[in-house]
Amino acid sequence: MAEEYAKIEMKEGSAIIDTDQVSAVVCPEGYVSGVKGGTFRDKRTGATDLGHGLDILDFLMQPGRHPREDELPEDQQYNRDTSVHGTIEKHYVELPQICTQAKKLPIEAIQGDDFVAVKQHWSWTTATLGYQSGSRWDQLMVFPKGKRFFYSTDIITSANDAEQLIVRLDFPGHLKHKEGDTFEEIYLSHHGRIPCTEFKDPFPPDAKFIYQRPKHGAADSIIRGYKIRGGPWLAGIVLNPAIVWEAWCHERGYVCFITELGGYPIKRGESFWAVYLIGFFDSIEEMHELYEQHRGVKTLAVDEKSFRLE
Repeated sequence: MAEEYAKIEMKEGSAIIDTDQVSAVVCPEGYVSGVKGGTFRDKRTGATDLGHGLDILDFLMQPGRHPREDELPEDQQYNRDTSVHGTIEKHYVELPQICTQAKKLPIEAIQGDDFVAVKQHWSWTTATLGYQSGSRWDQLMVFPKGKRFFYSTDIITSANDAEQLIVRLDFPGHLKHKEGDTFEEIYLSHHGRIPCTEFKDPFPPDAKFIYQRPKHGAADSIIRGYKIRGGPWLAGIVLNPAIVWEAWCHERGYVCFITELGGYPIKRGESFWAVYLIGFFDSIEEMHELYEQHRGVKTLAVDEKSFRLE
């Protein structure tokens, strides 16, 4: 029987993760947050993720137009291009976009007995009118030995009182392709299976395949992924799906897997979070079986010796 192991090494500022089942790189400089695009590899099949990264963080928002929209600087106004955001009204609370503009994140690598983990964090530096900056994002990713997946959590601690604070992320991660050449189909648990032919021509987020908690109610499951052409599925599973506010999957030169968390009232100093499982699967049934095994999990924590799902 092959040896099970999980190792982590810091090299040129990046965390190099290697287990008996997968490998990955977490790069805290440049395009940051989550797992670096194209580096999450399934050792069983040789497949890798096909996008810009996994569990990638953006910014904080609330639904509806900003009450002082006309007074905002242009770079703080929500993009009203319907091909990008559809007709869904939102406004920024805190900026900038972490993945493209934070540039460098603090990083901590943890070597456990049967896992490795990476911690990152950042605080937003700009607030739009009526809000304060300083909300903090914390990310923890845990890679257990013997598994084709990793656990992850994103925690938002708010600097503001807000009725419906939302954080946006790429989940599991965007999908690069040219007319479906890299993938066979997409699976969304709230919708079903979708052939790659549906993504040949651009369409906005709210045209089809969108999940919205205010409209559809809290989902029983949020599982999102794609079938790599000639390979396994790459999918993300939200273990506490009631935290998902909105999730879409639209075409804009790549398949844009956006997921938004939160949308509940929050006070300054309070937090909200999601816990996920992201990995490679041989079937949709396997995804659902793993979700059922984890149903009820709401937190992920780690110390030097162990990690805990509670």
